[in-house]
Amino acid sequence: MEFKQNLGNQAIQDVIATHPPIGDILNRYDIGCVTCKVGICLLKDVVSIHGLSKEDEANIEAEINTYLADNGKGEQQ
Repeated sequence: MEFKQNLGNQAIQDVIATHPPIGDILNRYDIGCVTCKVGICLLKDVVSIHGLSKEDEANIEAEINTYLADNGKGEQQ
């Protein structure tokens, strides 16, 4: 998975703190990171360890990258 802004290599707590809508995206796929008290998992690992289908993983990647692009934060990779 490749997220814009190298987001995949950031801790999920930092990602959600900076980009709360990403938490909403993850919640739609039953990934409960928003309520996790540890929050040190990397975004790319959070998505891959939940046993989602390749299609769902691709959809999450696309939704997050679209969110970043639509909000002017997707220029960097």
